Amino acid sequence: MTSSTSMTMENVEATHTLGLNDISLYGDDQSQATTATLVPNSCNNKGGDLDQHRHPTVRMWFETEDEVKKIYKNYAIRKGFEVRIRTSQKDLDGNISYLKLVCSREGKYVSAIPPEKKTLRTQRKNCPAQMTAFKREGKWCIKTLVDEHSHDISPGKSRLIRGNRIISMHAKRTFDINDEAGVRINKSFRSLVFYAGGYENLEFVERDVRNYLGVKRRALGKNGDGQALLNHFSRMRELNSNFFYEIDLDSEDRIRNIFWADARSRSACHDFGDVVSFDTTYLTNKYDMPFAPFVGINHHGQSILLGCGLLSKEDTSNFIWLFNVWLKCMSNKAPNGIVTDQCKAMQNAVQCVFPSTRH
Repeated sequence: MTSSTSMTMENVEATHTLGLNDISLYGDDQSQATTATLVPNSCNNKGGDLDQHRHPTVRMWFETEDEVKKIYKNYAIRKGFEVRIRTSQKDLDGNISYLKLVCSREGKYVSAIPPEKKTLRTQRKNCPAQMTAFKREGKWCIKTLVDEHSHDISPGKSRLIRGNRIISMHAKRTFDINDEAGVRINKSFRSLVFYAGGYENLEFVERDVRNYLGVKRRALGKNGDGQALLNHFSRMRELNSNFFYEIDLDSEDRIRNIFWADARSRSACHDFGDVVSFDTTYLTNKYDMPFAPFVGINHHGQSILLGCGLLSKEDTSNFIWLFNVWLKCMSNKAPNGIVTDQCKAMQNAVQCVFPSTRH
């Protein structure tokens, strides 16, 4: 196997399965990495007692896949760079047997937008830093390790990297209490900075706090609003049995996403649901929840409502939930075409739920 057979991001999802005997033949760039003699019995490092300050080395063995990821991520945090999974492959049983973890600035992104028109330029620097690991006889071993970067790294600024920022449970509890008491976010954050002894001692920034509290505020269920909504939907169902609604709850039984469609919308979708327009529009409400309508066109050229929802967050998982519920409401009849904006999360959800629909 030559280096031209090394996998790229485009074929990660369609990886072929390999047996354990083929693991040592993966196409990595061996000219930049140190290859170990892969003999499990000769290893003198075990990964059972995982220390966040341990340095990953070739031929270091671990019990689980999570331990492999954790030791490299902890190492990246100390060094000042971010990690992502570049390649993963499965064995004949469908279990992951090979991982390639790289620096987030690995590769080179080529955009169709001219560089002079882009607000933020790409951060990809063809960084060679990487670590590969394989699974054999139920355990994981580090195969290669490249510790060189094509860009500057700063351990002191590691906490500012998006993938390294984590809000602890204690901090979340503090922000929740202050938010309920009406304390402004910036003052609540500064008080925690004071007790931590400086910004450099926190593993998150103020924006992370705003995002965390924003998602919680958009979750329905406070002050009886959730119950009032359920009562309203129940009355609508009593008036017409064809009224459809479904509610998505989080782990704390709070309303996260909502979808509903009346009998007229369901009937119109049967006749005019060949092409659907979907978009999210921000309305002024105390939860700041995006309103997500499904819109079609009737035989008079008029816009008709084919169902609508409220989302707590515009991400792929929420869009997938909404599309699946809408499909269920419309007798599992997928549209021939769907029109959306250029939201990447929408695009991923359309490909997942409507694979045969022209987007």
